[in-house]
Amino acid sequence: MDSSGGLLRWSSFAFVMFVGMATVLVPGALGWSKEGHIMTCRIAQNLLGPEAAHAVEHLLPHNLKGDLSALCIWPDQIRHWHKYRWTSSLHFIDTPDKDCTFDYSRDCVKDLCVAGAIQNFTSQLLHYREGTTDRRYNLTEALLFLSHFMGDIHQPMHVGFTSDEGGNTIELHWFRHKSNLHHVWDREIILTALKDFYENDMDLLQETIEGNFTDGIWYDDVSSWKDCDDLLSCPNKYAVESINLACKWGYKGVKEGATLADDYFNSRMPIVMKRIAQGGVRLAMFLNEIFGDSEEGIASAA
Repeated sequence: MDSSGGLLRWSSFAFVMFVGMATVLVPGALGWSKEGHIMTCRIAQNLLGPEAAHAVEHLLPHNLKGDLSALCIWPDQIRHWHKYRWTSSLHFIDTPDKDCTFDYSRDCVKDLCVAGAIQNFTSQLLHYREGTTDRRYNLTEALLFLSHFMGDIHQPMHVGFTSDEGGNTIELHWFRHKSNLHHVWDREIILTALKDFYENDMDLLQETIEGNFTDGIWYDDVSSWKDCDDLLSCPNKYAVESINLACKWGYKGVKEGATLADDYFNSRMPIVMKRIAQGGVRLAMFLNEIFGDSEEGIASAA
């Protein structure tokens, strides 16, 4: 990667296909769990207009039959491979400790953060309708990175404090087992909700989340989620939302060695579910705008 050229010069020339292969996720800050990323992508796919749905199917491997969620965790699976090591810093944003603010020029040095990544891969995908043959761009990878990073930027602890790595170094107990604050938000809350309320049925949880914005508790808010005059600047807004939520709901009242249980779970679960919903709705909005269905998804989601 030629970082001196900025984000718009990022590219990967060969897409490593491994659908169906067993892949071991590396430890660390992986954004939403696989469940969170899959639901984000499924929610988005259900809101795509015909042109965007066709483009997604065209860019994905033929055997997936247009199922974007099948590869939404791919960027986590390859981030420590030598070829893709340059993507590791793109999954998060480090902000000054306890400042509870995000500033792009301060926190996204050389555009290397999740907000910058969304801007970059959005810019690459905008070449799709031009039928570009520019070999700098692998549009299949760009689609997968954009879809994944839209999930990451909505995970509040992915816009966290620098010294604790977004809560990764804050060790604690989640009910009776060891965990850390970042992982609580990545996966523990989702898995506990699945177990306690949805019989471990992710489809049922996704349907509930979608119901909350189609005619439920978020119905009156969902149109505001899609306010976006400029696709390339809107990720900054999403990052500001996340650091505010991290301060108000993630870090608040949590100390090293604490045990987090029912009180924390019950108050934070709605935040997690809403952020998954917002990520899905906004991903659909981006893809519809990029691929030519700018009016789609708004009526469907409102």
